[in-house]
Amino acid sequence: MKDVQAFLEYLKYERNYSENTILGYQNELQKYYQYLEEKKIHPFKITKEEIWNYLEYLDNLKYTSASIARHITALRSYYSFLKEEGCIVTNIFKTVHNPKTKRKLPDTLNYEEIMTLLNFQNETTPRDFLCRCMFELLYATGMRVSELVNIKLNDIDMKEKTIRTLGKGSKERIVLFGDYAKEALKDYLAVRNIFVKEKESDYLFLNTLGRKMSRSSAEQMVSARVKKVALQHHISPHTLRHTFATHLLLNGADIRTVQELLGHEKLNTTQIYTHLSNEYLRQEYLHKMRRR
Repeated sequence: MKDVQAFLEYLKYERNYSENTILGYQNELQKYYQYLEEKKIHPFKITKEEIWNYLEYLDNLKYTSASIARHITALRSYYSFLKEEGCIVTNIFKTVHNPKTKRKLPDTLNYEEIMTLLNFQNETTPRDFLCRCMFELLYATGMRVSELVNIKLNDIDMKEKTIRTLGKGSKERIVLFGDYAKEALKDYLAVRNIFVKEKESDYLFLNTLGRKMSRSSAEQMVSARVKKVALQHHISPHTLRHTFATHLLLNGADIRTVQELLGHEKLNTTQIYTHLSNEYLRQEYLHKMRRR
C-alpha cells in the first residue's frame, strides 16, 4: 500500500485536494485493494474483464451509480499516478466510462422553515449563542461547514460585514453577511471567552476543550437544533448552503454572482440551483393550493 500512500500525499501536496476529497479517495482505494486481495489479483496486472467484475461487485453491494462513478474517478486518477511513476505502462481505467447518473436535486428549506430554525428562542447558554451564530453564518454566507469551522478571528471584518475564507483547492474568497448574522456574531463573541481554556485560539468556533471545532461536531450541533424545533425532514449544514443559493436566485440574484459567492469553479455546478429554484416555486404553489 506504499503506492496508495504516495498517491494520497501527491493529492494533498501537489494537487491541493481538500481533506474530504482525499479521505474519499482513500476509502475507495481501500475497498478496491480489499477486493483485489480476496480475488488474488495484482493491482498492476488487472484486466478489463476483472475491472467489470469489480464494478459488478459494487453494484451487488447496492452502491449507487454516483458512488460507483466516484470509485472509477478515484481509480482512474490513481492509475494515472502509477503510470507517471513508472509502475505501469498504460492506465487501463482510461477506457472505463462512468455510469450515467441522474442528478438529484439537493434538499432546501422554504422561508417558513428557515425562519423557524433561525428564530428558535432558546439562547440562554454560551453554547446556544455559538449554535445560533453558526446557523446565521451558514445561511447568510452559503459557506461549506468545513469553511465555517476554519474561520479565524482575523478573517472577520465586522464593519464591512465580510469574512475571508479558503474554499476547495485552498482558493480564497470573500463572503458577505447581513445584520442578523452580525448580531448573532456579536452575541457569540461576547461569550466566546468561556470556551477558551489554557491558551487563546485563533479560530472563531471552539469546542468545550477550547480547541477548534471539528466538522463532525458542527454537524451534530445542527442535527440537535433541528430536533429541538421539530422540523420534519433531515437537515445537514449543506442544506443551508443549498437554501442560501436558492433564495438568492429567487430574489433576483444572477447566476454568476451566486457562483462567485459559493466559490464554484465551474458555472454548471451552480446551474443546478436554477432547476432547484423552479422546483421550489412549484412546491410552494402546490402547498398554497392544498391550503385552500
